[in-house]
Amino acid sequence: MTKLQKITDYLNKQEWDMTFITNPTTVNYLTGFAMDPHERIMGLMVFPDREPIMLTPELEVEKAKTHVSFDVIGYADSENPWEKIATKLKGYRVKTIAVEFDHLILSKSDGLKSVFNEVSFKNLTPLINQMRLFKTADEIQKMVVAGDYADKCFDIGFNFAASEKGLTEMDVVAKIEFEMKRQGISEMSFDTMVLTGARAANPHGVPEAVAIQQNKLLLFDLGVMSNGYASDASRTIAIGQPTDFDRKIYEITRQAQQAALDFVKPGVTAFEVDKVARDIITKAGYGDYFTHRTGHGIGMDVHEYPSIGGSEDITIETGMCFSVEPGIYIPNQVGVRIEDCLYVTATGAESLTHTSKDLLVF
Repeated sequence: MTKLQKITDYLNKQEWDMTFITNPTTVNYLTGFAMDPHERIMGLMVFPDREPIMLTPELEVEKAKTHVSFDVIGYADSENPWEKIATKLKGYRVKTIAVEFDHLILSKSDGLKSVFNEVSFKNLTPLINQMRLFKTADEIQKMVVAGDYADKCFDIGFNFAASEKGLTEMDVVAKIEFEMKRQGISEMSFDTMVLTGARAANPHGVPEAVAIQQNKLLLFDLGVMSNGYASDASRTIAIGQPTDFDRKIYEITRQAQQAALDFVKPGVTAFEVDKVARDIITKAGYGDYFTHRTGHGIGMDVHEYPSIGGSEDITIETGMCFSVEPGIYIPNQVGVRIEDCLYVTATGAESLTHTSKDLLVF
């Protein structure tokens, strides 16, 4: 059964009239057509009883036609896309439209309401999440390649950061991203993070023109987009000799991350994976400084369903891909995070990144 057929079957089961899918990543996942509409409107319409229709800006029509076998409606910047839909679907009864609640914005929902009288919206996100939750062998292979590039990023960043004194966090970010461009990677999966010393105690800190400190830890969090799939990994190294306290915090984090990785297998729950890592950090006396969930799903987006240790539990199954990334963040002192993404096998899990997790001192 194709992905689009699964959508059609779901619409029939729910007795919903159509979809209007606007998330470019979801459109790409379902059709292979990748584009960023920017401020323009793009929508994939799937129906329970007729062929799908794609709405795109006029300048994307020919590209879309190379990826889909069904009708593509284009509209010029001077045209009203909602009127195009109204004309195309004239006479087609629509009372319920399935949309991704976490993506549809008010301007688009108002546009749909201008076409269809008294329409109600139904949430398609749970179905899309479930479909994207389990990766195929081809998807996993693409993520393996993305993970290999993340390892290359670490190698580049570590050696450059230690190459001379006076380099800043932004210098190292620039070096990593420049070298990735040279290797054919056009896009990082998120803004590369390089944080020195106590600045790493902010889990979502932003690199600045701040000199890398000597005899302190240096945190890297990075990933790339490769063939439409993301990587995401974190490592913390030392530039010069760190203090005994910094080494202690690092080792606690390393043990927590490794224990959680070793625990992952089909049948355990996301809450249990989180608990394994959290219990080690808490027992060591630093539970209050582990301030985020243990992980998140990954695939075509760097953050996907499910949450590992969030508010909703889920049983781990073969084919799932997610991160394991415990951290300890002590304000004004030190921040450590160690992260790998993995894919779940029949008996355990395999990491997508392989850079050493011993405390590397440069």
